[in-house]
Amino acid sequence: MFHTTKTLSRRDYLRAGSLGFFGLDLAKALAAATPAKAKSCILIWLEGGPAQMDTFDPKPNSSFRPIATNVAGIQVSELLPQLAKRMDRLALIRSMSSFGDDHPQAVHYAATGHLHNPAMQFPSLGSIVGKEKGPRNGMPAYAIVPKFEGGRQYEDYFRSAFLGADYDPMLVPDPAKGNFEVPDMGLPKSVTTAAIDSRQEFRKIIEQEYRARVASAEHAKVDSFQKKALEMLLTPGVREAFDLSKESDKTRDTYGRDSVGQSLLLARRMVEAGTRFVTAAGYHGSSWDTHSDNDRLHRDRLTPPLDRGLSALLDDLVARSLSDETIVIAMGEFGRTPHINPGLGRDHWPKCWSLAIGGGGLRVGQAVGKSDERAANVVERKTSIGDLFATVYKAMGIDWHQEYMTPVGRPIKIANSFEDSTGEPVRELFG
Repeated sequence: MFHTTKTLSRRDYLRAGSLGFFGLDLAKALAAATPAKAKSCILIWLEGGPAQMDTFDPKPNSSFRPIATNVAGIQVSELLPQLAKRMDRLALIRSMSSFGDDHPQAVHYAATGHLHNPAMQFPSLGSIVGKEKGPRNGMPAYAIVPKFEGGRQYEDYFRSAFLGADYDPMLVPDPAKGNFEVPDMGLPKSVTTAAIDSRQEFRKIIEQEYRARVASAEHAKVDSFQKKALEMLLTPGVREAFDLSKESDKTRDTYGRDSVGQSLLLARRMVEAGTRFVTAAGYHGSSWDTHSDNDRLHRDRLTPPLDRGLSALLDDLVARSLSDETIVIAMGEFGRTPHINPGLGRDHWPKCWSLAIGGGGLRVGQAVGKSDERAANVVERKTSIGDLFATVYKAMGIDWHQEYMTPVGRPIKIANSFEDSTGEPVRELFG
């Protein structure tokens, strides 16, 4: 007799049995049937790549001492004292391994799970989640907060590619700036809500207020684009979700009045209102790219906002009963070298690095995988970006075995792992 976390219907059993003909065993089918708790995901993008030995995987080759956490047997860097008190809400994956020795290739791989290919564009994780789960409550399904400051290259890697403009992220300005305002979140003063009933007025407003700002949208997508734009205009909850003045000064201070903290606060407001995936990109311009002065930058500029902002987010999600519904991931595109270079910095290192993940009903309070004594190589439980994607998909009730057909007739995996195999959810995070 099979035991699962829910009662399986006759249809479930028949489906599970039939999958065997296609090379999937019954155990996988039953695992896929586990109820998904997560409704949304916040990706805290640590642009540039943090040093694993100076953050989540402390080692003797770090200048910073390891400190105990509130989970027995797990230590983190002394630079993360607040997160150390909340390790029971996070899992650390210390055996990530990826590709790309330079930022463009590594960011592309981390965002899409595929090696960069000039002849092919690949959709990002956020776009796939937005497509599979769909929008809620009039909110954009996918957003980047704030939009990238360093041009369009990295931003393009986080877009929808051949899935189309419907699944591109909404690009939100920096909420930490004093003049923060999301464009087009209200009707022009000259237009009344009643006027929207007129189809002619509707077209005029949309064309004037939106289409000019999204010139790259395909003409064939205009109708759906107009519909989404109008829905956002006329849904009060959408406008309120972007209004940080609704938060107390104490809350805003707790998150931090910088781009990192305010982006995380806005991300929480957005997922609470219905957004499926938010990339919180408050670290601007490859901030974690510490080729020189690694220790000072980690100590004084980089880890304090992460420690403060992520801790505030974890507390806030619990207080609002959103923790089981919201996956939180903190990661960059790779790690840093185990040795210090002549400039007192650490260089790029995709072979072995760490990330933190929590919420979404995942099993937290643990460290998954293991690196060697210098955090240079994975020695246990090598984990791919495709495995991470599959973990997010499973937690959100998305079939991670799917393949999308590209315009050139080539299928691509939505959870692409090593050697183009299908990624598998990190089993330690479930159960």
